[in-house]
Amino acid sequence: MGYIFASGTMFAELTGESVVSTNCQVVRDQPPIGPAQRFTRRLGAALILVGLLPGAALTTTLDVTIDNLRSDRGELRLCLTADPKNFPGCIDDARAVTRSVPATMHKVHFDDLPYGSYAVAVIHDANGNNKLDTLLGIPREGFGFSRNPIIRFGPPRFSSARFDIGAAPDQQEIKMRYLL
Repeated sequence: MGYIFASGTMFAELTGESVVSTNCQVVRDQPPIGPAQRFTRRLGAALILVGLLPGAALTTTLDVTIDNLRSDRGELRLCLTADPKNFPGCIDDARAVTRSVPATMHKVHFDDLPYGSYAVAVIHDANGNNKLDTLLGIPREGFGFSRNPIIRFGPPRFSSARFDIGAAPDQQEIKMRYLL
């Protein structure tokens, strides 16, 4: 015996092996699904839809510790970016996370960061003029980067300071450098 699945509002009558209505079809060897299976299918569909929503990305946290500060005067300016083109300045990066904290704070916490690759740049703005002071292109104030890459001429590339964050909270320890 088969099961009847209606595609409209017409009723069908099962008589042996034939169906009296044309809007229904007989499907063999397919028992109707139970409430548990129906719930599982609906839950799966809902999870797929939630995953497709913008802003529903998985997030994590990042703790940045800053060491080797020359003094506690001024501010620390941090830039966290996932865009290699805007590292280390973060000037044209609308999605960059920037923070200015007193130089007495040696730890900065970032919440709700989507999983991915990031880099951090820090400057110690000791005189509070909102920029990195230089003398003939050489920084007069402290600077540092995630993963503490070797500094040659100019800032490091994004790939040298890049780190990946995922499900587990991440920590980065940045050692400040002073050239003058």
